[in-house]
Amino acid sequence: MLGENFVYFFTVQGFFVGIIFGILKSFDAAGLLTYTFFITIFFYLFSHVIVALYYKTISVKAYNFPKDDHEKELDIFVKEINKREKLIDSACRLTDYAVKMNSEDVTGQKL
Repeated sequence: MLGENFVYFFTVQGFFVGIIFGILKSFDAAGLLTYTFFITIFFYLFSHVIVALYYKTISVKAYNFPKDDHEKELDIFVKEINKREKLIDSACRLTDYAVKMNSEDVTGQKL
């Protein structure tokens, strides 16, 4: 179904729903026309939103994903993370060694 035909169909459905709702809820002609008008307008605008979303999802074109570029960048990130982990591990080892030496010095002075 074409988008234009869907809008027409949905607007006519809204018109009939508006008339039925207006007959059930209003007590005068102005109320009937008001309900019919607003419900028809709602269905009309809602059908345009639905058609716009439908065409937006249909007309999305596939684009070329630069896989090689992303893989190179990720490899660089992995190398940087590994360098930082080695640096942190060496700093932890150095700190542990300093704490051990400090505790030996403190115990040596107390004895």
